[in-house]
Amino acid sequence: MIALATVRERRTALAGSFLALCLGVAILTMSALILLSDGTRVPARYAGTPVVVKSTEGRGQPGQFLDAAPWSPARTAELTRRLAAVPGVRAAVPDRSFYAQAVLDGTPAGDQEKGERQGHGWSSAALAPYRLTEGRPPRHAHEVALDRTLGPRPGDRVTLLTARGPAPFTVSGTVDGPGYYLTDATAARLAGGVRTIGVLTRRGADPAAVAAAAERLAHGSGQVLTGDGRRELAPAQDARTRWIGGQVLTAMTVLSLFVTVFITASTFAFAVSRRRREYGLLRTVGATPRQLRRMLRTEALVVGAAGAGAGALLGAAGAPALAGVLADHGFLPAGFAVDLRPWVLAAAGATGLGAALAAVGSASRRAGRIGPLDALREAETDDRPMSRARLLTGWACTALGAAACLGSAVADPTDMVTLALASAVGLVTGMTLLAPGLVPPVVRFATRPLNRWAGATGTLVRETMLTAVRRTASTAAPVLATIGFVVLITGNTQTSVHAHTARDTAAVRAEAAVVADGTPGLSDAAADAVDGTPVLPTTLHAGPRRTAVEGAGVEPGAFTAVHHRLTVVSGSLAALRAPDTVAVSRSTLALLDGRAGGTARVTFEDGRTGRLRIVAVLTDGSAPYGILLPRATVRAHDPSALTEVVHRTGRTPAGLPAALGTREISLAAHAGRADAEEERLVWVFTLLLVGMSAGYTGIAVGNTLLMATADRVPDFRVLRLTGATGRQVLWTVAAETTIVVALGTVLGGLAALPSLLGIRAGLSASLGVPVDLVVPWTPVLAAVAGTWALALAASLLPARAALRRPLG
Repeated sequence: MIALATVRERRTALAGSFLALCLGVAILTMSALILLSDGTRVPARYAGTPVVVKSTEGRGQPGQFLDAAPWSPARTAELTRRLAAVPGVRAAVPDRSFYAQAVLDGTPAGDQEKGERQGHGWSSAALAPYRLTEGRPPRHAHEVALDRTLGPRPGDRVTLLTARGPAPFTVSGTVDGPGYYLTDATAARLAGGVRTIGVLTRRGADPAAVAAAAERLAHGSGQVLTGDGRRELAPAQDARTRWIGGQVLTAMTVLSLFVTVFITASTFAFAVSRRRREYGLLRTVGATPRQLRRMLRTEALVVGAAGAGAGALLGAAGAPALAGVLADHGFLPAGFAVDLRPWVLAAAGATGLGAALAAVGSASRRAGRIGPLDALREAETDDRPMSRARLLTGWACTALGAAACLGSAVADPTDMVTLALASAVGLVTGMTLLAPGLVPPVVRFATRPLNRWAGATGTLVRETMLTAVRRTASTAAPVLATIGFVVLITGNTQTSVHAHTARDTAAVRAEAAVVADGTPGLSDAAADAVDGTPVLPTTLHAGPRRTAVEGAGVEPGAFTAVHHRLTVVSGSLAALRAPDTVAVSRSTLALLDGRAGGTARVTFEDGRTGRLRIVAVLTDGSAPYGILLPRATVRAHDPSALTEVVHRTGRTPAGLPAALGTREISLAAHAGRADAEEERLVWVFTLLLVGMSAGYTGIAVGNTLLMATADRVPDFRVLRLTGATGRQVLWTVAAETTIVVALGTVLGGLAALPSLLGIRAGLSASLGVPVDLVVPWTPVLAAVAGTWALALAASLLPARAALRRPLG
């Protein structure tokens, strides 16, 4: 009963813990609901196909999102013929896709994500199904049926960009869906291999029976999809997008849980220090330490249950909105839908409640150690602001953070960020625990000018902060955590981006880079018109498990001259000339289970297989791709491949027409452009985490200062009675708040700095180039300014309200 009465009486002081728990559980609920939702829809291109057979040959590497190997032409023909003969099947349609894009008003048109830059055979239109709105299907090699929203009508002439270059076509008809539809024979010539065969059933046929027959025919080389299972036909890029979104949601969840526990523990610890006399009185009237601990845990239980329940409901309501925001920024596939699962809400609420009870453990033990004589204390001096256990724990966390920092300087790139985050968490936690010991010397240094210029008011600020060390440290702690994480997150992001840009720029020797503009890549016509070295990416499936590997077609001599940092371990790139030769990186060689001078069996993008002679082995990271082949070999087996970049080595700028979709940029701009989309996603991710940190800090700082200011109302009255004006009292409060924010900012920056230095050292060692430490000051200063403004509001507004009351 006492605990419940205390919660009602101190509901304002406990509001911060309630809000922190509510937000933490809300974020946990939203993240869990989104992560556990499939979210994707059946692609519109297969909406009219009840049964689809998808290739499952080969496998991808961890962290890569590439399609399975296509069937061989012979296997495609055989499987199509046998599927078409199944009872109840009207037609079996191999879906062939290739790059195609109309040139309208002198520039390429269409949106890649909406499928407006893809061509298909006319038979594939029935899989959607898309219908003719005007004209007729294409019957000749240079006829096309296209989306009616593009503008051209039957009989019009239109230029289509393909991987070979621009070609004239006549519009035979228009359809009610995206894409360009050519004759099946033309599509077979322009497309690579087939990975999907759509099975169209007759009216009245049983799709389940057809699917069962198709399963028998696939013989393990294909997966039969029906109903919602056809969602697996979504592009591999969607899987990558979902993976990135999963990383964002996981980081948000971990950060919110850490800060929630941090704020709740800080709030209750500060509450215990404020209520020492109250607990002393309870001990005087017979309360046992166990009863005091149980009372505090009951308060945490009530606040935790209310905050966790409200947070779970808030998370359920906000999950669709968060999914929409993440989809808009590229972290989830377009149209992602959230599945509401009641058990997720219950689990998230239970987790939040458990976090609240865990966070109050230390505070409850401290409350149990308060003795009856504490009720007689009048002074508010913190004579022992830091216990021995806190001191030892603080040094232990600091040591662990320092060890993680040293580890990040020598770790692999995959572990570097994890160790840096662990370093920051350790140092932030350690400095927070050690803050009561750091406050006195820092306050004495920071307030020295006040004693000289502000007279008695400056002395009052100084002595008040030194007297209430624990209050000062509790207020500075959330500022320390926020600024530390803001500096770490933003600095890590920008340092990594600039490091990779510097590496890519230094690795290439050329005049400029010619890249795509409004197209997904460069056609052969554009690449051949530039005096330079083109790079033609492709995907190969190699090794015993036919693992997908990203490769590129190059012109060996010119490529070696441009990429001057290529390091050959064995063999010679000069031998990379014959159609059956290949150069591989060390890691790819291990994947192939091959050896230098031996052969490797690979499957190309057209589904054909062959054996290639390994003529050179390169160090990992020295080449931009794991497999290098002659460019002619890639073009022969991947008719739809587009050139990624042409490094211009001639002195004359390319000056290509806009219709080819090209532009020339500097090497540094290309190095940054190569990872521009990833950098954008990382930066949005960074801002999300910074926003979360700042929001939690606002709760913590506001809550702590509100409690502290409420306790100081008698002090304000004493100051007024001794002659201080209201303005002087408010100036004193503002000065204390400013110093506290400055203290937290400095300690937070110092906590993040070792982690950033470790990241810089690790990147420099792994990339082989000097790396500058880059901290974007705009978000950091914005976080500091926002925290300072919020802290001033949380301390001055209640102080001003208290000063308006009569003195009598």
